[in-house]
Amino acid sequence: MKIATWNVNSVRTREPHILKWLQANPVDVLCLQETKVVDVDFPRAAFEERGYHLAIYGQKSYNGVAILSRNPLKDVTMGFGEIAADTNLDEQKRVITGVLDNIRIVNLYVPNGSAVGSEKYEYKILWLMMLQQYIQNLRATQTCELCVCGDFNIALEARDIYNKRKPTDIMASPEERKALRHVLDVRLEDVFRKFTDEEGHYSWWDYRRGGFQNNRGWRIDHIYLTPDLYEQAKGCEIDVEPRTWERPSDHTPVIVEV
Repeated sequence: MKIATWNVNSVRTREPHILKWLQANPVDVLCLQETKVVDVDFPRAAFEERGYHLAIYGQKSYNGVAILSRNPLKDVTMGFGEIAADTNLDEQKRVITGVLDNIRIVNLYVPNGSAVGSEKYEYKILWLMMLQQYIQNLRATQTCELCVCGDFNIALEARDIYNKRKPTDIMASPEERKALRHVLDVRLEDVFRKFTDEEGHYSWWDYRRGGFQNNRGWRIDHIYLTPDLYEQAKGCEIDVEPRTWERPSDHTPVIVEV
């Protein structure tokens, strides 16, 4: 099975790109982030004509996640659910999951955080703490393997960024990295690093100042697998080609084969 994740930065703007990419890369599952559209306005028809089933959790102008799958997902859930009932952490549409072939696919759009020390940053840390509890609950209550993927808005290591960052830099601060590692402590493994050790591989480039042209990128789009699925994985790659297209998303797809 091939599973891909891609922050498309507006599914309606990037619909031709997604269709073009799927034509060349007919993956079994495609997880999208930042769809930026309410469910009723999601451009379903073209994807359904390509044979994909859709699970959608959208929001107008911001956020939004969706899973496209060749076969229907089972037990689709949206948001953190009851564990977030007394918080505001499910107001933004950032979490959708479903089961396929005994793999629960968890598609995430982690908050950006804006700037270290800001209210949005504190929200991001709280959101990651809730994510840790959510993943821990999944591990404790379900027998499925987990594929946790999406735009994490965090570069976990120095080699995931084109240059050295200060502790005050968003997406690379010690507290963000610590919070993400706490999520991964429930035995989730970074499958990209199973196959590629070296630096210089990125999934996001700033639109400004020739970020992509000069490979000034960050690896912030991740795929994490539970141990048995990690051992089973046959490959994981970042496909940079869509970033070369006209009016691209600032992110590019990451694909795992399990």
